[in-house]
Amino acid sequence: MYWNASYWRRFSTGSSGWIGRFIGLTLLCAMLTVGCQAPNGGGTAGSSGGDPNRITLGTTAKVRTLDPADSYEILSGNLLYNLGDRLYTTEPGSSELIPQLATAAPTISDDGLTYTIPLREGVVFHDGAAFDAKAMEFSLNRFLENGGDPASLLGNLVESVSATGEFELTITLQKPFAAFPSILAFPGLCAVSPQAYEIGTGKFKPQEFVGTGPYQLAQYNNDTIKLNANPSYWGDAPANEGVDIQIFASSSNLFNAVKTGAVDAAYQSLDPNQVKTLQESAAIQTVESEGLGIHYLSVNVLSEPLDQPEVRQALSTMIDRKLLSDRVFQGQVEPIYSLVPAGVEGAKAVFDKDNGDAAVAKALLEQAGFSESNPLQLDFWYRSNIASNVQAANTIKAIADQTLPGLVELNLQGVESATAYANLDKGAYPIFMLDWTPDYLDADSYLQPFMDCDEGSASEGCKAGESAYQGSFYYNDRVNELIDQQRTVTDPAERQTLLTELQDILGKDVPFIPLWASKEYLFVQGNVQGAAVLPTSQIPFKDMNKSQ
Repeated sequence: MYWNASYWRRFSTGSSGWIGRFIGLTLLCAMLTVGCQAPNGGGTAGSSGGDPNRITLGTTAKVRTLDPADSYEILSGNLLYNLGDRLYTTEPGSSELIPQLATAAPTISDDGLTYTIPLREGVVFHDGAAFDAKAMEFSLNRFLENGGDPASLLGNLVESVSATGEFELTITLQKPFAAFPSILAFPGLCAVSPQAYEIGTGKFKPQEFVGTGPYQLAQYNNDTIKLNANPSYWGDAPANEGVDIQIFASSSNLFNAVKTGAVDAAYQSLDPNQVKTLQESAAIQTVESEGLGIHYLSVNVLSEPLDQPEVRQALSTMIDRKLLSDRVFQGQVEPIYSLVPAGVEGAKAVFDKDNGDAAVAKALLEQAGFSESNPLQLDFWYRSNIASNVQAANTIKAIADQTLPGLVELNLQGVESATAYANLDKGAYPIFMLDWTPDYLDADSYLQPFMDCDEGSASEGCKAGESAYQGSFYYNDRVNELIDQQRTVTDPAERQTLLTELQDILGKDVPFIPLWASKEYLFVQGNVQGAAVLPTSQIPFKDMNKSQ
């Protein structure tokens, strides 16, 4: 993966969900006050006002664009999920892929390069155009060629896309990639009408959408987006007549809106105290899902004294992840013991054995030559504009002060996100707190973007590649081999062996220190049924309805 602006969209500005890939969550809502937050009238908690056949969803998340070839944020990804269809999607409540516009799993050539996909017949776009293989070819080639933020998701993998029959699509890869079908479930890889869009660099339509999904775009402006049920949808009809997205200027406005019943549902972003209050409310339902996003420390392995593995191991061991989760987030995040979260197939908890064990951390530091007369002194960097990072950094410092007094001295250093992202790959920071949301649900998307390196050596570190982009500069020939191998093997057991070895090396060399994984919360009124948050952080709008 090459370095460009889209890469940094994966790093969150404080929330997590489908990439940063869809990340960054503070929004515009003109002169909104508690007294005028109900777009469809007032209401009391548990019994929302407005049209009983429509769902009103409140959020603070930003919509930069609805063009699937340029969309890389959380809310736009949710909207594209509901407005469009992809070749494959995930089974509700799991990470299992199921056909959507495809009718079966792809047929893969023996060399792993050619994917032949049968397509659904009888599907119609929102503008009345018929869907076929040529339309899907157009949609994927537009994603590749228009130069949008997520284009590299396919650009580094796909050699060609072509219609090889009226309802047969053939995709040829540049090299084998075992997780490729998972990528095809990315929301931006939906079918769009060739009558409504063009192929060409920068030819985007940020405020329009014409696809095949269960909803059609009815209205788009800065603080309100309206979706109407698609009467010509090929699949099961939505359980409601439409969804109105109300965008709020702050989490406090969103919190008050759901408390007073001004919205039927609230999703991203509320602070931990607001989340706890709603969880304890008898009138509000809490829908919870493990999120895709992770928080971690990127460790510059070329920076003294972090060039010593024992020091990196000691820092990881010192941090009590459960305490961090409880103290900063009131238990609303999940401690993680690998870069791969526990809910993702292939994960191995390689940091759990001595988690929070001060005695083990002390022994490792003494082995590295540190003592109370020669303490470990380290600048600990974090993003100062993200409240959770500020609180977590202070908590980690408090853990060090309390459990290893006089032995570890962390000097907290805050910096604004944009400055941090511009300087990470320059080696400016010995250790930095970051977060990441992947583009697809697979262990590869939590390992390759961290540990892979295109150019470097064990002695000089990573000169160019993912590890350098992350500010770690970690280089390991065996890791590079393992990453390539696990991407190409098709046998699940063999791939698991490779993923396990990769994570074992992660636990030994510690170029990154995993901290916690996000959880996603959807709060809905008591009369709302069918609400869910998928493991991919999307909400299936079509299953939601209100009891009369």
